[in-house]
Amino acid sequence: MVGDLGAPVSAGVYNVYTGELGGTAVPTAAQLGLEPPRFCAECGRRMVVQVRPDGWRARCSRHGQVDSVDLEAQR
Repeated sequence: MVGDLGAPVSAGVYNVYTGELGGTAVPTAAQLGLEPPRFCAECGRRMVVQVRPDGWRARCSRHGQVDSVDLEAQR
């Protein structure tokens, strides 16, 4: 089902929190689940992110949209 989530937050080359190439450290706020992904994992582009009281939605102009609700269903 990870394939259903699309490229913006699935395993990719870029860190979704910093936009740097993979292997970089994840910020503490992101580890705690307080920070939504800001960069596309596949292309490293900055995503449009909307933070809501119940989660977040992120959209890459090239690879589509993902919602935190979709990720919660994975757990």
